[in-house]
Amino acid sequence: MKALLALLLAAAPLVASAQAYPTKPVKIIVPAQPGGGLDLVGRTIGDQLGRALDQSFIIENVGGAGGTLASMNTARAAPDGYTLMVGYVGTHGTNPAVRKLQYDAIKDFTPIAMVGGTPNLLVVAPSVPAADLKSFVDYAKANPKKLNFGTGGIGLLNHLALEQFRGAAGLEGVDYVHYKGMGPAIADMLGGQIQVLMPGLAAALPHIRAGKIKPLAITGLQRNPLVPDLPTFEELGFKGFDGVQWYGIVGPARLPPDLTRRLNAEINKAITSPALQQRLAAEALQVMPMSPEEFGKFIQADIARWSALAKERNIHLDD
Repeated sequence: MKALLALLLAAAPLVASAQAYPTKPVKIIVPAQPGGGLDLVGRTIGDQLGRALDQSFIIENVGGAGGTLASMNTARAAPDGYTLMVGYVGTHGTNPAVRKLQYDAIKDFTPIAMVGGTPNLLVVAPSVPAADLKSFVDYAKANPKKLNFGTGGIGLLNHLALEQFRGAAGLEGVDYVHYKGMGPAIADMLGGQIQVLMPGLAAALPHIRAGKIKPLAITGLQRNPLVPDLPTFEELGFKGFDGVQWYGIVGPARLPPDLTRRLNAEINKAITSPALQQRLAAEALQVMPMSPEEFGKFIQADIARWSALAKERNIHLDD
């Protein structure tokens, strides 16, 4: 009886703090410099939570090492709800697959809420004589030395997704050019230095609309409304191409369940509003509301997916 009473007394402050939360400004760490999708998600969610909870949500941009610095800062923070982070496919998907990290992407974090994701596209330069995915595969197999494949960096999603396609299509012996970011890679595609890329939809869309690059297929299980005529890899016979550039909100491990559920409810309420969906859709981001438990399972599955691919294709980064 005494043990039960002690347990109830110990839990009482957590319940009370969850109900009162937040009583001071909350920090949301964004694992990138200002600008871009990560910053947009952090500031958008921070603004929405600030309005809903009547408290300041302050953005702290921590770039460097592919998000590992931001992740370590978050993992080491007190699990009181006053330090959150924009977790995304890099910090909680591809990094654990290709790097030796000083944090555990599953054990050191509390999944709070998924925000949404944007697909990747296989695009080629207009000079490539292929009107669809099948004719591209045929051409690439017959002319491997005429194509340079580009990425925004070794081990990033756009690289792993391209390697997934190469493996599935049986394209071997091609030449890679790895850039420091997708911007320089697209610039070189426009300049004719590379012919094949797998960028995110937001980065590729302006150039597709201008007719400067040619899309052949898109990841995901459904066609995207921004490019409704573009078939998915699934439609074209390539199974398992449902990976996306996703973004969510995480906190340190052992975040109180009541607090986690409260944040999840507020974020899901915000992202399912028509106004916010429209705003995110302008950045090619489709909302993907989930419970904390669903988000946790999603992270585990994404890490498993890219870890298996990295092992199969022998892709790793030793920091």
